[in-house]
Amino acid sequence: MQDIEPLFSYGTLQDTAVQLETFGRELTGFKDQLLGYQLETVEIKDTGVVELSGESHHPIAMATGNDTDQVDGMVFEITAQELAQSDEYEVDDYKRVMGKMKSGAQAWVYVSAS
Repeated sequence: MQDIEPLFSYGTLQDTAVQLETFGRELTGFKDQLLGYQLETVEIKDTGVVELSGESHHPIAMATGNDTDQVDGMVFEITAQELAQSDEYEVDDYKRVMGKMKSGAQAWVYVSAS
């Protein structure tokens, strides 16, 4: 049995086409909220990512440190190998951190690297 890694997505990783291209399958998960962040927008300069997502600007979570700030999204269960694949998909504007969810769970999430 492979280790399962929780991954919270508030953006393009929720798109079926992006999931199929990145992981080779459609992901399953549950709705949740990331605490202590708010969404802004970042321009994506990687043409491969823009072609795949169909969008030149993606949402990006910015830390506020205030748990009343919440970002809606989905927690997906993926393998450690799939987590590495999602690292490849995300551009350098993002870094992966462990986030606190409203449900009490913790999950990996890509947030602003700056």
